[in-house]
Amino acid sequence: MEFRLLGTVSVETLTGPLPLGPAKRRSLLAALLLSANTPVSLGRLTECLWDDEPPSQARGVIQGHVSRLRALLAGADAEAYGVELATLGDAYVLRAPETLLDSQRFEELLMLAREQRGPADAVLMFKEALSLWQGPALSGAFAGPPLRVAAHSLEESRLATVEQLSRAYGALGEHHRAAALLTAETAAHPLRESLAAELMLALFRAGRQSEALDRFHRTRRLLADELGIDPGHELADAYALILRGAPGPTGAAPPKSAEASPAAGPSPAAVPSGAEGPSRVTGSGTDAAAPAPPRPPFPAAPPSPAGEPHPIDLLPRAPRGFHGRAAELAALSRSAAGEAPVCLVTGPAGVGKTALALQWAHRNPALFPDGRLFADLRGFSAAGEPALIDVLREFLLALGVSPRRVPESVPAAAALFRSLTARRRLLVVLDNARDSATVRTLLPGGADCVTLVTSRHRLEGLIASDAARPVPLDTLETDDGTALLAGVLGEERVLAEPVAARRLSELCGGLPLALRVTAARLAGRPRWTLAALAGELADERGRLAYLDVDDTGVAAALRLTVQHLPPGAVHQLARLGHHPGGHYDPYAAAALAGTDPVTARAALEQLAAAHLVTETAPGRWVLHDLVRLYARSLDPASAREALIGVLDHCIATALAAADTAEPGGEPCFVLPEDFRRPSAVQDFADRAEAMRWLATEREDLALTALAAREAGLDDRAWRIILLQWPQMVWRVRDSWSPLLELALESARAEKDAYAESRVLTLLGWVLTEEGRTAEAAALLERSPVLAREAGDPLGEATALVNLAVVQAELGELPIALENCARAVELTREEGDRHTEMLTLQHLARMHLTAHRPQEALDCARTALDLGPEHEEAARRSLLLAVCGEARLALGDEEDGVRLLDRAAQEAERDGYDEGAVRALEALLRVSARTEFRRRHDEALRRLAEES
Repeated sequence: MEFRLLGTVSVETLTGPLPLGPAKRRSLLAALLLSANTPVSLGRLTECLWDDEPPSQARGVIQGHVSRLRALLAGADAEAYGVELATLGDAYVLRAPETLLDSQRFEELLMLAREQRGPADAVLMFKEALSLWQGPALSGAFAGPPLRVAAHSLEESRLATVEQLSRAYGALGEHHRAAALLTAETAAHPLRESLAAELMLALFRAGRQSEALDRFHRTRRLLADELGIDPGHELADAYALILRGAPGPTGAAPPKSAEASPAAGPSPAAVPSGAEGPSRVTGSGTDAAAPAPPRPPFPAAPPSPAGEPHPIDLLPRAPRGFHGRAAELAALSRSAAGEAPVCLVTGPAGVGKTALALQWAHRNPALFPDGRLFADLRGFSAAGEPALIDVLREFLLALGVSPRRVPESVPAAAALFRSLTARRRLLVVLDNARDSATVRTLLPGGADCVTLVTSRHRLEGLIASDAARPVPLDTLETDDGTALLAGVLGEERVLAEPVAARRLSELCGGLPLALRVTAARLAGRPRWTLAALAGELADERGRLAYLDVDDTGVAAALRLTVQHLPPGAVHQLARLGHHPGGHYDPYAAAALAGTDPVTARAALEQLAAAHLVTETAPGRWVLHDLVRLYARSLDPASAREALIGVLDHCIATALAAADTAEPGGEPCFVLPEDFRRPSAVQDFADRAEAMRWLATEREDLALTALAAREAGLDDRAWRIILLQWPQMVWRVRDSWSPLLELALESARAEKDAYAESRVLTLLGWVLTEEGRTAEAAALLERSPVLAREAGDPLGEATALVNLAVVQAELGELPIALENCARAVELTREEGDRHTEMLTLQHLARMHLTAHRPQEALDCARTALDLGPEHEEAARRSLLLAVCGEARLALGDEEDGVRLLDRAAQEAERDGYDEGAVRALEALLRVSARTEFRRRHDEALRRLAEES
């Protein structure tokens, strides 16, 4: 187990990070970890979790987060690591060994580094300490004032460590490494004078005096423009030292000419076999004639002697209007810090992989004093990929090989390339790679070389064989997308229509290519408003056409990706476009494509490898909106067939989920006459898994039902909605009425009395629980009549029970008792124990309301005898509560409290918060125990969080 504050606040375990949940829970954890093994008061925690006036229920919210955090730690076997989250009066303390906390290990490594006698050992310690950082401190948490102060303090410590590491590099003569390290940090902290001063000295000692002086003037102008101040003594002293040519305390003065520095002499490079004479291969200011002795472990590239060519640079120009991507740029810098690293930027077409790679490459020239190579491998181009020998020839010529001495075979040319790069510090950018084998052939040979690869595929083979470090690229956030538009159109035009600009960013799905095409359309039409174009893009039917300009566009980019896919994957993609929901599992994908889940999963994996779908959770994929529109255009004729397939998949799976969640319940309906049974239906191991599926798929099931209604498939629409009844019972106050009203429309459109009665019964009950009693009564009056017309006695019994509940609330208790008693008779005539249990539960509640506690107790006991103890969690809790309240009414307080507590515990154990609240409310009417109040408040809070 490991606690992390240096980056995203997290708890890492052997099985992965714990699901901490909302930002405020991470804030709570951060506050406790920052004072590990020391009690933190409730007041201090409140300051950490809220920026302004905390809500009145702040204590309850904190208690809820502590409870959930304690449960997560217990589930991760925290006790075995010596970790405990304890309550001490009005405070909490997180007890944990300091070795489990990354911030504590960071401080320990700093202390060890300062105790080292030699700079080489100090460098290792400082680098180890900085490797613990995974991003800005306390990321992912809601930072109240105390946490902001703590994050700033941690960042100050990190920056001080960077400066100490740069000085240690300087003590070793590794000034280029110091400059590379400091360049990245000064870009992120341009106003930090100590960083700028250290960078100036490192550049100067590396023989780059002009860059050092330029850095001073840039910083001076920035300080004047941003803060209105002059440089401080650190910057001024560094500037004076450089002007005097003094070396400073950590190195010698740079050579004034090539002759003054033996290090600037020839460096070796291999010569092709069979070459005539002592061939000299030049490039980046180096010659080659003979093998070189081994280099020291921290080589410093010499400054280029006067008159020699500048380092080779094949990079295209830096992208214009680049915005955002700070996290990905930082990830690339971290990935490039190892030995001979291969950095792999992956993502879908149009997401900006090449722009990111070039932006990073142009930002970090100091890292590569021997030059930068670039090749577009055109892995997804209609023009086809270039021959490998052509790419290698271009690289070798850039490195100074004579054209007539470039080998003719790929293996020989690749070997020469590796040899020439073995002792260089070089960047190789391989853009648009389609497969791992192509990349392997073009990898340089030097331990100090960095290879940066971009691809629409995940290239997992390259990760396995060459330890490539993936940097996945996702779409832009709305603010970054808006900034990109402003970069092309000008800030005035975007600021004039900020809402429309954000809408355009959303309609483009955060895809940089789509945003640039949109900006290009607007830039060429200065009289167009952003709102007008947003209105046109809002129409899905023409959106892809609007996002094409000349030979550039989203559809064209996607087309090039799709043409490299196998037929099965293309077929699956085309069918996915017709899914009305947002997510897919292999069962839904198989139903759409008319295949089986194994085939569908394989196709989804192929699509994910090409970044056309994204796996958001194990076995659950999603399509980008623009990819969905493109996929829909691949096979428009199959739309209805695909829709029916997924509708029937939803019905079959929801039936299986309902049967597992509420075993023994009678089926809600017969299947449609033309029902297409899927090739396979998901199995649910237990009630919890079935309920989890219903909860996870709720939004997609609603979208699917709406699509069925719009397509005239009403016989499917009401069934898909009604089959979610176990979740509706479990979370009755969770805004189900709009969905049930859609089901009612579908049932009436079908003129199906059975369906209408069933929907009215459920909708009436939901409205009753929402407090809309009069509306519920109006609907439920008709439900039993419709059930009798349809020949549905069990439906009539359920309708009578729900009607009785409303009648009791309206003060019509005698008629309510009659209807409940009639419902019990109907269920017994049908021999349905499950529905009889339901009717007896409500009859018991009616007797309790009518002040007949003994009759209520008898009914509840009879109902409990009908169902096995391990089933009917919600109903058992409600029946036990009735028993408890009846015992209280009969004067047996001890047994009443015991039964109500048992009812609450069973509801809490099974996650039935509605039942827990009801039982605990009854307990609080007769007991003032703090424990009951705490559990009641926690259950209420859980209900509020889930609503």
